[in-house]
Amino acid sequence: MNSKCYIFVLLLLLSGPVSGQAAKSDFFDKTLVLPIATEPKTFNVLVAQETSSAEVTQYLFEGLTEFDPWTWAILPKLAESWEQSSDGLVWTFHLRKGVRWSDGQPFTSRDVRFTFEDVIFNPAIPNSARDIFTIQGKPITLKIVDDQTVEFHLPAPFAPFLLSLSQPIIPEHILENSVHDGTFSSAWGLGEKPDRVVGTGPFKIAKVLPGEKVELVRNPFFWKKDVDGKPLPRMDRIILLIVPSQENQLLRFLDGETDLYVLRGADYPVLKPLERKKHFKIYQAGPSLGSSFVAFNQQPRTPWKKKWYQNRDLRRALSHGIDRASMADIVFNRFAVKQCSPLSPSVPFFYSDEAPCYDYDPKTAKTILTEIVGFQDKDKDGILEDEEGHPLEIVLVTNTEDPTRLQLAQMIREDWRRIGIQVHLLPMEFNALVSKLTVTHDWEAVVIGLTGSSEPHFGANVWLSNGNLHFWNTGVGNKTYIETKVDELFGKAAVTLDRDKRKEYYDEWQRIEAEELLLIPTVLPEVLYAVRDRFVSVKPTPLGGPFYPIEELETRRS
Repeated sequence: MNSKCYIFVLLLLLSGPVSGQAAKSDFFDKTLVLPIATEPKTFNVLVAQETSSAEVTQYLFEGLTEFDPWTWAILPKLAESWEQSSDGLVWTFHLRKGVRWSDGQPFTSRDVRFTFEDVIFNPAIPNSARDIFTIQGKPITLKIVDDQTVEFHLPAPFAPFLLSLSQPIIPEHILENSVHDGTFSSAWGLGEKPDRVVGTGPFKIAKVLPGEKVELVRNPFFWKKDVDGKPLPRMDRIILLIVPSQENQLLRFLDGETDLYVLRGADYPVLKPLERKKHFKIYQAGPSLGSSFVAFNQQPRTPWKKKWYQNRDLRRALSHGIDRASMADIVFNRFAVKQCSPLSPSVPFFYSDEAPCYDYDPKTAKTILTEIVGFQDKDKDGILEDEEGHPLEIVLVTNTEDPTRLQLAQMIREDWRRIGIQVHLLPMEFNALVSKLTVTHDWEAVVIGLTGSSEPHFGANVWLSNGNLHFWNTGVGNKTYIETKVDELFGKAAVTLDRDKRKEYYDEWQRIEAEELLLIPTVLPEVLYAVRDRFVSVKPTPLGGPFYPIEELETRRS
C-alpha cells in the first residue's frame, strides 16, 4: 500500500466517533497502558534475546549503575558509590543500604556475585552478557567483602566497565537451585507464577494472560524516593497489551485505550492535526539508535549459495541495488536518513561519518553481478544464473509483527528483481525468526534490526566472531580474516582508557563493516512518539525512550 492510499484508508477509519476516549472512567488515573507487538518469550533477563521480553523486564530489574540519556552521565543505582585501584583493575562497590527484592528479601553482595559468577560466566548458560564482560579472553572475577560491599577484579583495564554495570542483577535465593540442577535457561518462562519473578525494579508482575497482556504493579519494596521523600514509583500499574498489528495499535491509541503510540513516518501528517482533539502530543526524539539491515547466512544448507553469500562483491552489488531514498520517502514519509555506518548519529562521539556509502545504482549493481561475480541470464528469463546454471534466487525472511520492516523487505524484493534476482519473501512470527537465526540456522537472508546503545562495546555479542548473537557466520572453523580483525579492534577498544584512541578503533571497525557489508544497512528512521497528554514532564530521547525515568512518571492529577 502506498502512502497516499494508507492515509486515505486511515482517514476513513477515523471518520466515525471514537468511543474509547469518552468511556475511560478516570482519565487521570495512575495506570500506564502500553502496546507491545509480541508477547514475551521469557522473563529471564539474562537469557532473553528478543525485544518482546526486554519490553517487560526493563521495569523489573536494575543494575549497579545507570546511564542518564539526557546528560550521558553514569549514575549510581543499586550501588551508591565506588572506587577503583590506581591500576584500574580492582573496583570496589558499596551497595545501597535497605534495598529489598520485590518479595521483601534483602538485596546483598551475594546476589551480585551470583549474577556474574554463577550465571553470566557459567559456560552451561548461553547469554549475551558474557561477551561484554570477557576482557582479552578472560572473565571478571568477584570477591564479597561483606553484605554491602563487593570487589570486581578485572584481568585488564576495561573502558566501558562502569557503563556495563547497568547489567541487571538477579536474585540468588530464587534462582540458585535452577543453576545447580541445570534448568536456569528455562527458568522464569511465560508460565511462571508472577510472585516467583523477583526483581528490585519499580514494578513487579501481577498477572500474565498469554496472547493478551502482562500486568505490572508497584513494587512495594522499591528503594527509591522522590525529592520530597515520597515513595516511588508514582504510577500504580503498567499494562502491556499484546497488539501485533501496528494498525490496531494506532486505532487503540486513538480510541484512548493506550497511552503511547510509536509513529511511522506515514502516520505523522494524519496524526499531527489530531493532537488537541484526541488528547496527545507528538515528540520527535531524534534518529533511532538501532538499525534495519539485510544479512546473509554465510553457512547456508545449499552448497552453491554458500559461495554466493560469502562473496563481498555480491553483497556490494546488492547494496547498490537498494533504493534507500525511496524507502525513506515511501515507508517513513521522509522521517528517515540513509544509513552507512553500523552506528547511529545519535551516538555522536563514536559515530563515524566517513564510513563508505553505496548509492542506489542498479546499472552498477548489474555490472558487478555479471562482470565481476560471473552471473549471466543464460535463458533470457530475466533472472541471472551462476556458472553452474543455478538461478539467482534468494529466500528473504522477516517478521510479520513489524509492518515497516515487512514493507522494507517488499521494496528490497522489487529492487533486486530489477537487477535480475528472484526473491521469495517469507514473513514469520518474530520468536520463530529468532530461533532460525540463533538455534537452527536454517535461513538464507533476513531483514531485521539491532536495538543499538550508547557504547559500541555493548554490540560485542553481535560483532565478535564468538558472540552469542553473531548469527551470520556460525560453526567451528568458519572464522574469517575480517572477523579476526573486528575481534582485534573490539578487544583493543575495550582495554584502552584513552577515549580518542577508542574512537579510532571503532572508526576502523565502522569502515571495515561498511566495506564488507556483513550486514547491509538500509535507512535509519527518526523516533516519533505520540504520548497521551495527561502525563507531565515527558522528555523522550532515542536512548531513554518516552518515559525515562519510569519511576518518576506522573499524571497531572496524581
